[in-house]
Amino acid sequence: MAVKTYTWVTLWFILIPLVEQCDGSLCFKILRHGGDLRWIWEPYNISQIVRNPFIIFLQAPEEGDQFANSQALMNVIETVLSFLYFSLTRIQWPPASLVGFASAIFTLTRPIMYWTQGYHCNYCMTEHNDSETVLSYLIIPSLLWVIVPSIIIYVLGRDICAQLRFADRVIM
Repeated sequence: MAVKTYTWVTLWFILIPLVEQCDGSLCFKILRHGGDLRWIWEPYNISQIVRNPFIIFLQAPEEGDQFANSQALMNVIETVLSFLYFSLTRIQWPPASLVGFASAIFTLTRPIMYWTQGYHCNYCMTEHNDSETVLSYLIIPSLLWVIVPSIIIYVLGRDICAQLRFADRVIM
């Protein structure tokens, strides 16, 4: 059974790793704040106003909390899975959908992880904001990272089920 591909899913898996690596490199290199490469992370200036960067990147690591670095490492793994999915669909390897499915799950878990982490620390990193700021700069932008991966999980999951049903018929 040939691997089903979808242009919009392929584009997601090509473009999103670029965003993820920018995000991950910010986490790994935050102490270069104001350095010669700061222009790369210009879009994150708003994020650093909304989230408390002192808590996330300076205070937390000193207290042994490596959340930001763990998140950046997850970005690296997710990027590898995204490019692997893209490569495997090009050679029509049947389990490619499973790799894309796993990558989409990684993407979906990140905003959920941020939201639950905020909840469990009593919104310690965003408590200085009003509700409108949190909604405008954190929740609404994060919805893209929930909705699109959820649709990809549904579509690729449906394809995986179809492949399993096909394999079951062939074996019987």
